[in-house]
Amino acid sequence: MTTLDAGKVIGAGIDRVDALPKVSGTAHYANDYGYPGMAHAALVRSTVAAGRIRGIDASRAELAPGVLAVISHLNAPRIQPGPMTLLGPSPPAPLQDDRVLHHGQHVAVVVADTAEQARYAATLVEVAYEPAEARLGMTDPDAEVVSNPWDLDQRRGDVAAGFAASDVVVEATYTTPDNTNNPLGLMATVALWDGDALTVHDATQWTHNVRTTLATAFGVPESGVRCLTPYVGGAFGAGLRVWPHVILTALAAREVRRPVKLVLTRPEMFTSVGHRPDSVQHVRIGATRSGDLMAVQHVSTSSVAMEDDDFEPVSLGSAVSYACPNVLTRDSQVRLNIPCPGSMRAPAEGQGNFGLESAVDELAYALGMDPLELRLRNYAETDPRSGLPWSSKALRECYEEGARRFGWSRRDPEPGSMRDGRWLVGYGVAGASYPYYQVPCQARASIRRDGSAYVRSAATDIGTGTYTVMTQLAANLLGLETSRVRFGLGDSDMPYAPQAGGSGLTGALGNAVHTACERLVKDFLDVVRDDPDSPLRGATLADVTVGGGRIHRTGAADQGESYAEILARHGIEELSADGRSTPPDAEHLGMSTAGAFGAKFVEVRIDPDIGVLRVARVVSAVDGGRILNRKTATSQIIGGTVGGIGQALFENTETDQRTGRIANATFGDYLIPVNADIPDIEVVFVGGSDRATPVGTKGVGEVGLVGTAAAVANAVHHATGRRLRSLPLTIEQLLL
Repeated sequence: MTTLDAGKVIGAGIDRVDALPKVSGTAHYANDYGYPGMAHAALVRSTVAAGRIRGIDASRAELAPGVLAVISHLNAPRIQPGPMTLLGPSPPAPLQDDRVLHHGQHVAVVVADTAEQARYAATLVEVAYEPAEARLGMTDPDAEVVSNPWDLDQRRGDVAAGFAASDVVVEATYTTPDNTNNPLGLMATVALWDGDALTVHDATQWTHNVRTTLATAFGVPESGVRCLTPYVGGAFGAGLRVWPHVILTALAAREVRRPVKLVLTRPEMFTSVGHRPDSVQHVRIGATRSGDLMAVQHVSTSSVAMEDDDFEPVSLGSAVSYACPNVLTRDSQVRLNIPCPGSMRAPAEGQGNFGLESAVDELAYALGMDPLELRLRNYAETDPRSGLPWSSKALRECYEEGARRFGWSRRDPEPGSMRDGRWLVGYGVAGASYPYYQVPCQARASIRRDGSAYVRSAATDIGTGTYTVMTQLAANLLGLETSRVRFGLGDSDMPYAPQAGGSGLTGALGNAVHTACERLVKDFLDVVRDDPDSPLRGATLADVTVGGGRIHRTGAADQGESYAEILARHGIEELSADGRSTPPDAEHLGMSTAGAFGAKFVEVRIDPDIGVLRVARVVSAVDGGRILNRKTATSQIIGGTVGGIGQALFENTETDQRTGRIANATFGDYLIPVNADIPDIEVVFVGGSDRATPVGTKGVGEVGLVGTAAAVANAVHHATGRRLRSLPLTIEQLLL
């Protein structure tokens, strides 16, 4: 059987199959669902960062028009802690005691007939606090420091000896701030109970995690909980955990015995659905005069909430980025009175790459070497940890093709030497990678009597194009036109799927779809195995090819028949097959699984008189394995690059160090790039299929962001001779 026709799949940049419902307004997001008699919920949030609740007076709120209930720790039922997940522990359960752990913590929820009534009544709830001293800064000497909780610190060789053998050593501290996930779609949940059965519509990236968490929280069978998420209005990692507001919505619906909807406000998004934790990174790197790396030491500290164990190994990527014999990476966390962090696009790598790639650039200048040449000289042909060959790696081609398209050879190596009128011009480069991630996944494929296919899995499409690429993949595997295939997702009653995150869903889901479709074709062959009227009688998968809605013997297109003909002749309405994927045992196969790689080339322009900084051009060269849809994959890299420009120049969640209040929790105050800030972004894919899995994808959701901030900062140094080591890069830094 021809399982993948590269001519149909690679480069087939078809439009999104979900485009029409989205642009016509018929795509239903969580906030769009409603039920007869539905009530609405609004949150009451803490106005202190630490302490205890001394008392809650809800009497005025309870008497307000339309109010059905005011629920706080004083009357809330016991909620079981959420389970351990693939991504770590669940956030703490809400409303279980009188403690306050951060400013903006949910301390009560008001339920009323309308959203307006609930929001108004929430302002009437009076909460008295017994404040305590809050830990708000990474440098607080009394804050608890937590060593690497997942034992991911890396050490190889003798780092001290490596530095002793180095001719040039660069050492610096790099900092990245707290960034907040800000999808346009506000996170929303609708909950409906029918006895012990619970249905929720939620803006999640992981329907099965919602199902498991809610079943655990309320002590009901998982089989009785259903999470529906056909569309998500953006997420960037904010929908990976089951946050307290989701549990509170289900709790409120159970208490008032009516369906309940809760929609977060924009300021609540800043304290309710995670954020990229800030980091302080100490990087030391040494090399011989000829540019051979001898030692890399990357030690990072990031922030974590008081009673949460979310963890991002910021320094971990430095252990595999270059062929260096002596490496030490170490991560720790500081417990602070802040909202729980969570994944934000390219978690850990987004921060750690800035430190490492800035330091490599500094080393290149200290050596008097082209920064691109230094990276190529220390290229890791094999996995530095194991010595095994990568399942695929085209980073060298990324550097070479990216440099050619960008015009890197035109770069004058002297900082501050390139000008265009009054503008200083700078070129910067950074390597990028995002680690391999894949977990088990399941899918089901069916073909009906009319010859159309329905393929489904409980995955979510957060705007990345999952609907589209899985429709393409299934159509290719079954030999159908894409118009004859419908892909279903976003329903926890469908076969199990992991989260849409970590650049791992396309690989896990694609491999499950591959297996399901292959088994479905085999099942059709089993139906006609002893059929004297079938030209496919006795054929096996190895004997056939699919195409045009038919199965035929390879090399003999006239010796076959359509799916519809087989079903009709045998009186079958529909034939289905299940498929599953598991992570490849690459080491058993003698290889190291490779994630995506990339190279970022950036041109900046700076007005030296007023400090205005503009990103003028970006070239992203990416090795993303097999590209199922070049159009949607390019869109992913562009979107990630825009996020990287935001990280580099704009985004910074400002916390008032006196009160713990987030001071810029609106789109008016939290700066993000707009169209005028984004230049031409060229994307080129290099490399080919990854050999670790049948479909050969590696995922491109994260790697588009990684490396962007470092390349911008490196370009700023080339333009000005000034090294900025703290994100975001601001006018104030350039004018100091």
